[in-house]
Amino acid sequence: MDTLESGTLTVPGARLYFEVRGAGPLLLLIPGGASDAEVFRDLADELAARHRVVTYDPRGISRSLLDGPPPEPWLDTQADDAARLLDHVAEADEPMRVFGSCAGALIALELMVRDPRRIRLVVAHEPPAMGLLPDAARHAAFFDGVHATYRREGVPAALDRLRAVFNGRPSPPLPEAADNSDFFLSHVMLPSTRCAPDVTALAAVADRLVMAGGRGSRTYDVGRPVAVLAQRLGRELVEFPGGHAGYAKHPEPFAEQLTGILADAQPALG
Repeated sequence: MDTLESGTLTVPGARLYFEVRGAGPLLLLIPGGASDAEVFRDLADELAARHRVVTYDPRGISRSLLDGPPPEPWLDTQADDAARLLDHVAEADEPMRVFGSCAGALIALELMVRDPRRIRLVVAHEPPAMGLLPDAARHAAFFDGVHATYRREGVPAALDRLRAVFNGRPSPPLPEAADNSDFFLSHVMLPSTRCAPDVTALAAVADRLVMAGGRGSRTYDVGRPVAVLAQRLGRELVEFPGGHAGYAKHPEPFAEQLTGILADAQPALG
Protein backbone atom coordinates (compact mmCIF):
# COMPACT_ATOMS: atom_id res chain seq x y z
CA MET A 1 0.00 0.00 0.00
CA ASP A 2 1.30 3.44 -0.87
CA THR A 3 2.10 5.88 1.88
CA LEU A 4 -0.93 8.15 2.32
CA GLU A 5 0.96 10.81 4.22
CA SER A 6 4.51 11.66 5.12
CA GLY A 7 5.75 14.70 6.92
CA THR A 8 8.08 16.26 9.44
CA LEU A 9 7.06 17.30 12.93
CA THR A 10 9.17 19.91 14.69
CA VAL A 11 9.81 19.03 18.33
CA PRO A 12 12.23 20.62 20.81
CA GLY A 13 15.70 19.91 19.50
CA ALA A 14 14.74 17.83 16.46
CA ARG A 15 12.53 17.33 13.43
CA LEU A 16 10.75 13.96 13.34
CA TYR A 17 10.09 12.28 10.01
CA PHE A 18 6.89 10.22 9.99
CA GLU A 19 4.61 8.25 7.67
CA VAL A 20 0.92 7.31 7.91
CA ARG A 21 -0.77 4.47 6.03
CA GLY A 22 -4.24 2.99 5.91
CA ALA A 23 -7.45 3.69 7.80
CA GLY A 24 -9.00 2.44 11.01
CA PRO A 25 -7.83 2.36 14.64
CA LEU A 26 -4.58 4.22 15.20
CA LEU A 27 -1.49 2.03 15.61
CA LEU A 28 1.97 3.45 16.26
CA LEU A 29 5.02 1.32 15.42
CA ILE A 30 8.23 2.29 17.22
CA PRO A 31 11.55 0.94 15.91
CA GLY A 32 14.57 0.17 18.03
CA GLY A 33 18.32 0.22 17.82
CA ALA A 34 19.61 1.83 14.65
CA SER A 35 16.35 1.31 12.76
CA ASP A 36 13.99 3.83 11.22
CA ALA A 37 10.53 3.75 9.65
CA GLU A 38 11.83 1.72 6.70
CA VAL A 39 12.22 -1.36 8.88
CA PHE A 40 8.42 -1.46 9.26
CA ARG A 41 7.53 -0.76 5.62
CA ASP A 42 6.33 -4.26 4.71
CA LEU A 43 4.70 -4.84 8.10
CA ALA A 44 2.93 -1.47 7.92
CA ASP A 45 1.64 -2.24 4.44
CA GLU A 46 0.12 -5.47 5.76
CA LEU A 47 -1.39 -3.80 8.84
CA ALA A 48 -2.77 -0.84 6.90
CA ALA A 49 -5.66 -2.93 5.60
CA ARG A 50 -7.26 -2.61 9.06
CA HIS A 51 -5.40 0.17 10.85
CA ARG A 52 -4.13 3.69 10.42
CA VAL A 53 -0.47 2.88 10.88
CA VAL A 54 2.03 5.52 11.97
CA THR A 55 5.77 4.93 11.63
CA TYR A 56 8.65 7.32 12.23
CA ASP A 57 12.39 7.77 12.53
CA PRO A 58 13.40 8.41 16.16
CA ARG A 59 15.37 11.60 16.71
CA GLY A 60 18.92 11.45 15.42
CA ILE A 61 18.06 8.46 13.23
CA SER A 62 18.00 8.77 9.41
CA ARG A 63 15.58 11.55 8.39
CA SER A 64 14.79 12.81 11.91
CA LEU A 65 17.48 15.46 12.13
CA LEU A 66 18.76 16.95 15.36
CA ASP A 67 18.55 20.69 15.97
CA GLY A 68 20.37 20.37 19.27
CA PRO A 69 22.27 17.82 21.35
CA PRO A 70 21.49 14.09 21.22
CA PRO A 71 18.57 12.85 23.35
CA GLU A 72 19.31 13.16 27.05
CA PRO A 73 17.85 11.66 29.15
CA TRP A 74 17.22 9.09 26.44
CA LEU A 75 13.94 7.47 27.50
CA ASP A 76 12.21 10.67 28.60
CA THR A 77 13.16 12.43 25.38
CA GLN A 78 12.07 9.54 23.18
CA ALA A 79 8.75 9.18 24.99
CA ASP A 80 8.16 12.93 24.71
CA ASP A 81 8.77 12.69 20.97
CA ALA A 82 6.39 9.76 20.53
CA ALA A 83 3.68 11.50 22.58
CA ARG A 84 4.01 14.68 20.51
CA LEU A 85 3.76 12.67 17.32
CA LEU A 86 0.60 10.98 18.57
CA ASP A 87 -0.85 14.39 19.46
CA HIS A 88 -0.08 15.50 15.92
CA VAL A 89 -1.67 12.58 14.04
CA ALA A 90 -4.55 11.60 16.36
CA GLU A 91 -8.04 12.97 16.64
CA ALA A 92 -9.14 14.38 19.96
CA ASP A 93 -9.57 11.59 22.54
CA GLU A 94 -8.78 8.94 19.92
CA PRO A 95 -7.69 5.63 21.51
CA MET A 96 -4.29 4.36 20.42
CA ARG A 97 -2.39 1.11 20.21
CA VAL A 98 1.39 0.89 20.20
CA PHE A 99 3.82 -1.77 19.03
CA GLY A 100 7.49 -1.31 19.87
CA SER A 101 10.46 -3.57 19.33
CA CYS A 102 13.81 -3.58 21.11
CA ALA A 103 14.48 -0.03 22.35
CA GLY A 104 11.14 0.95 20.81
CA ALA A 105 9.42 -1.44 23.23
CA LEU A 106 10.87 0.51 26.15
CA ILE A 107 9.43 3.71 24.69
CA ALA A 108 6.05 2.01 24.18
CA LEU A 109 5.96 0.84 27.81
CA GLU A 110 6.85 4.33 29.01
CA LEU A 111 3.99 5.78 26.95
CA MET A 112 1.58 3.41 28.69
CA VAL A 113 2.87 4.37 32.13
CA ARG A 114 2.52 8.05 31.29
CA ASP A 115 -0.92 8.01 29.72
CA PRO A 116 -2.89 4.79 30.26
CA ARG A 117 -6.14 6.63 29.45
CA ARG A 118 -5.03 7.31 25.88
CA ILE A 119 -2.78 4.31 25.22
CA ARG A 120 -5.16 1.36 25.22
CA LEU A 121 -2.76 -1.47 24.35
CA VAL A 122 1.00 -1.94 24.12
CA VAL A 123 2.74 -4.87 22.46
CA ALA A 124 6.33 -4.84 23.72
CA HIS A 125 8.60 -7.00 21.56
CA GLU A 126 11.91 -7.90 23.22
CA PRO A 127 12.72 -4.71 25.17
CA PRO A 128 16.45 -4.83 26.06
CA ALA A 129 15.89 -4.16 29.77
CA MET A 130 18.98 -6.08 30.81
CA GLY A 131 18.76 -4.70 34.33
CA LEU A 132 15.86 -7.08 34.99
CA LEU A 133 18.12 -10.11 34.61
CA PRO A 134 19.77 -11.83 37.56
CA ASP A 135 23.14 -11.35 35.85
CA ALA A 136 22.48 -7.66 35.13
CA ALA A 137 25.94 -6.55 36.26
CA ARG A 138 27.59 -8.85 33.74
CA HIS A 139 25.48 -7.43 30.94
CA ALA A 140 26.16 -3.85 31.97
CA ALA A 141 29.89 -4.60 31.85
CA PHE A 142 29.46 -6.23 28.44
CA PHE A 143 27.76 -3.20 26.90
CA ASP A 144 30.34 -0.92 28.48
CA GLY A 145 32.93 -3.06 26.74
CA VAL A 146 31.16 -2.77 23.39
CA HIS A 147 31.05 0.99 23.79
CA ALA A 148 34.74 1.08 24.68
CA THR A 149 35.50 -0.98 21.57
CA TYR A 150 33.50 1.47 19.48
CA ARG A 151 35.44 4.43 20.88
CA ARG A 152 38.78 2.68 20.44
CA GLU A 153 38.36 0.66 17.23
CA GLY A 154 35.27 1.97 15.45
CA VAL A 155 31.87 0.73 14.34
CA PRO A 156 32.68 -2.63 12.66
CA ALA A 157 34.66 -3.92 15.65
CA ALA A 158 31.94 -2.85 18.09
CA LEU A 159 29.17 -4.47 16.04
CA ASP A 160 31.22 -7.64 15.81
CA ARG A 161 31.52 -7.72 19.60
CA LEU A 162 27.79 -7.01 19.97
CA ARG A 163 27.02 -10.30 18.22
CA ALA A 164 27.30 -12.05 21.57
CA VAL A 165 23.77 -10.97 22.59
CA PHE A 166 22.48 -12.70 19.44
CA ASN A 167 24.20 -16.00 20.31
CA GLY A 168 27.22 -14.97 18.24
CA ARG A 169 25.26 -14.34 15.06
CA PRO A 170 25.69 -11.07 13.18
CA SER A 171 22.81 -8.63 13.34
CA PRO A 172 20.60 -9.33 10.32
CA PRO A 173 20.66 -6.73 7.53
CA LEU A 174 17.52 -4.62 7.81
CA PRO A 175 15.90 -2.07 5.52
CA GLU A 176 16.97 1.41 6.60
CA ALA A 177 16.92 4.86 5.02
CA ALA A 178 20.49 5.37 6.27
CA ASP A 179 23.16 3.56 8.24
CA ASN A 180 22.68 4.69 11.84
CA SER A 181 25.21 2.38 13.47
CA ASP A 182 27.43 5.21 14.66
CA PHE A 183 24.54 7.07 16.32
CA PHE A 184 23.23 3.85 17.85
CA LEU A 185 26.58 3.01 19.42
CA SER A 186 27.10 6.59 20.57
CA HIS A 187 23.70 7.51 21.94
CA VAL A 188 21.23 4.59 22.03
CA MET A 189 22.90 1.33 23.06
CA LEU A 190 23.95 2.20 26.61
CA PRO A 191 20.87 4.17 27.76
CA SER A 192 18.43 1.68 26.24
CA THR A 193 20.09 -1.40 27.75
CA ARG A 194 20.24 0.35 31.13
CA CYS A 195 16.56 1.30 31.17
CA ALA A 196 14.58 -0.28 33.97
CA PRO A 197 10.84 -0.38 33.30
CA ASP A 198 8.65 0.69 36.22
CA VAL A 199 7.27 -2.74 37.03
CA THR A 200 4.96 -1.42 39.75
CA ALA A 201 3.36 1.10 37.40
CA LEU A 202 3.12 -1.47 34.61
CA ALA A 203 1.45 -3.96 36.94
CA ALA A 204 -1.45 -1.54 37.31
CA VAL A 205 -2.13 -1.78 33.55
CA ALA A 206 -0.86 -5.32 32.97
CA ASP A 207 -4.14 -6.41 31.39
CA ARG A 208 -3.37 -4.03 28.52
CA LEU A 209 0.20 -5.20 27.96
CA VAL A 210 1.36 -7.94 25.63
CA MET A 211 4.87 -9.19 26.28
CA ALA A 212 6.25 -10.56 23.04
CA GLY A 213 9.36 -12.33 21.83
CA GLY A 214 10.63 -14.05 18.72
CA ARG A 215 10.50 -17.82 18.41
CA GLY A 216 13.96 -17.72 16.90
CA SER A 217 15.52 -15.53 19.60
CA ARG A 218 14.10 -17.07 22.78
CA THR A 219 17.56 -18.28 23.81
CA TYR A 220 19.39 -15.06 22.92
CA ASP A 221 20.48 -12.75 25.69
CA VAL A 222 18.53 -9.95 24.00
CA GLY A 223 15.36 -12.05 24.26
CA ARG A 224 15.65 -12.86 27.98
CA PRO A 225 14.41 -9.62 29.61
CA VAL A 226 10.91 -9.78 28.12
CA ALA A 227 10.41 -13.26 29.59
CA VAL A 228 11.41 -11.96 33.03
CA LEU A 229 9.14 -8.94 32.68
CA ALA A 230 6.21 -11.11 31.58
CA GLN A 231 6.69 -13.33 34.64
CA ARG A 232 6.88 -10.36 37.01
CA LEU A 233 3.70 -8.91 35.53
CA GLY A 234 1.86 -12.22 35.55
CA ARG A 235 1.49 -12.18 31.76
CA GLU A 236 1.93 -14.92 29.22
CA LEU A 237 4.88 -14.48 26.88
CA VAL A 238 3.55 -14.36 23.33
CA GLU A 239 5.91 -15.67 20.67
CA PHE A 240 5.94 -14.13 17.20
CA PRO A 241 7.44 -15.49 13.96
CA GLY A 242 11.15 -15.08 13.45
CA GLY A 243 13.72 -13.69 15.81
CA HIS A 244 14.59 -10.28 17.20
CA ALA A 245 13.66 -8.63 13.89
CA GLY A 246 10.89 -11.01 12.86
CA TYR A 247 8.61 -8.12 11.88
CA ALA A 248 11.03 -7.27 9.04
CA LYS A 249 11.94 -10.80 8.00
CA HIS A 250 8.44 -12.32 8.18
CA PRO A 251 6.04 -9.37 7.76
CA GLU A 252 2.97 -11.32 6.59
CA PRO A 253 2.68 -13.90 9.41
CA PHE A 254 3.90 -11.31 11.90
CA ALA A 255 1.15 -8.90 10.81
CA GLU A 256 -1.44 -11.66 10.90
CA GLN A 257 -0.61 -12.49 14.51
CA LEU A 258 -0.42 -8.84 15.56
CA THR A 259 -3.74 -8.09 13.87
CA GLY A 260 -5.32 -10.97 15.76
CA ILE A 261 -4.03 -9.66 19.08
CA LEU A 262 -5.35 -6.18 18.32
CA ALA A 263 -8.72 -7.56 17.23
CA ASP A 264 -9.07 -9.73 20.34
CA ALA A 265 -8.38 -6.70 22.51
CA GLN A 266 -10.74 -4.37 20.64
CA PRO A 267 -14.05 -5.24 22.40
CA ALA A 268 -12.57 -4.78 25.86
CA LEU A 269 -10.62 -1.63 25.03
CA GLY A 270 -13.05 0.26 22.86
